[in-house]
Amino acid sequence: MLQMTRMAESILESMPERSVTGHYTGPAIILHWLIAVLITANVAIILLSESVGETNIRFMYDTHKSIGLTVFGLVVLRYLWRISHRPPALPENYRSWEKVASKWAHGILYFIMFFMPVTGWLHDSAWDGAAQIKLSYFGLFDVPRAGWIMNMEPVAKDALHSLMGNAHEIGGYALYALVFLHIGGALKHQFIDKHRELQRMWR
Repeated sequence: MLQMTRMAESILESMPERSVTGHYTGPAIILHWLIAVLITANVAIILLSESVGETNIRFMYDTHKSIGLTVFGLVVLRYLWRISHRPPALPENYRSWEKVASKWAHGILYFIMFFMPVTGWLHDSAWDGAAQIKLSYFGLFDVPRAGWIMNMEPVAKDALHSLMGNAHEIGGYALYALVFLHIGGALKHQFIDKHRELQRMWR
């Protein structure tokens, strides 16, 4: 994760800072769409995992975990970029409630994008097979699990495993709803209100 984060940081630093009024910066746009694609892929993987058979399900789960770790690293970078580079102001022709709803939706979406990898990692750390099967990042290197969880008493660890699994699943449904609202709001502004909404996140 540290190697991936440093690599992504070096890529971002090498990009020229070009800010067009009403548009997001180039790195913000790249991170936005990259995170969107990876989240979509991860949802598809977990939905398809039950239909691939026992021989392939471990590969699907491992890929899901690796993509989740990647998303976490990219979301950290996206958040750091956002707080250090002021995003473009919302158009003046937005209604006041739309501006408030947009800020709240973005804030909750960031929280969920952090919440999902963390609960997934804790859920995986409490898995009873964690001691035998390493958490590998795309087969490149092993990612450490939470040692204090792995050393818990079996009953407590099993309870935590279920709790984090349920939290991860509920967070997934919340993520689906927020992404649906995010896309729906963008399309409404673009095609119904006739604002140049999509152009703000596309060069």
